[in-house]
Amino acid sequence: MRLRNSIPAEIILLIFVYVVGLWVWNGRALAETPTWYSHGGGHWSLTPAGEWYVFVSIPLVQFILLRWYMRLFTWFRFLWQVSRLKLNLIPSHPDRAAGLGFLGKSSWAFGPILFAQGVLLAGLVARRILYRSENLVSFKMQIAGFIAFFVIAILGPLIMFTPKMAAARRKGLAEYGLLAQRYVQGFHDKWVVGEGAQADELLGTGDVQSLADLGNSYGLVRDMRVVPFGLDDITRLAMVTAAPFMPLLFTIWSPEEVIMRVLKVVF
Repeated sequence: MRLRNSIPAEIILLIFVYVVGLWVWNGRALAETPTWYSHGGGHWSLTPAGEWYVFVSIPLVQFILLRWYMRLFTWFRFLWQVSRLKLNLIPSHPDRAAGLGFLGKSSWAFGPILFAQGVLLAGLVARRILYRSENLVSFKMQIAGFIAFFVIAILGPLIMFTPKMAAARRKGLAEYGLLAQRYVQGFHDKWVVGEGAQADELLGTGDVQSLADLGNSYGLVRDMRVVPFGLDDITRLAMVTAAPFMPLLFTIWSPEEVIMRVLKVVF
């Protein structure tokens, strides 16, 4: 919490934005002809709109992004510290992640920053399409790579829990396997080969229900994941990141075609 709310860290980010950010902009944004932000003929011959753009708008966006990246770093550092603890992992937990399934759901909190990143790239792609007559299809690899990168960036650090989760699963399979062996051996001796066992006595007894419950518990351990997130977490983050690119589909398809294709994917 101290690192997340650190005022000196934010001041450093602000200085970095105005020093490095403006240096990068100065090296890339030379305008030889007049534009809405420059009179032309030099780097700093800016219009009033250009001054606001260079000294307020761009640094503000960059500062907010860097601040989010710092929070990501803080969160991942916290997860690493927690993963070093002696965790009480229960392999038969219903979330099929030994009780750590909530970590995958916590990643949804980063949806807004992924959406914002998607908006930035979608704007760049839209400019290339509208003003350079390029095609959306030519950007498919960049967009797919962009979505995959940020989904991995958010969920990838959770893999640091995998060694302990895998160990908990192996231990759980051994322990529950031994428990199941003892129970089914007693069940077999009593109801299958036991003398005087009658079929009508088996009906209504709790032994059969206990056997079924034991099988369900062992199934939970067997199906336990070794990562604290599931396919639904990956899908949700990917959809949030890809959402800003949806309007660009209208540059290659009509609204009716887009709706029909979306319905085919959903249903």
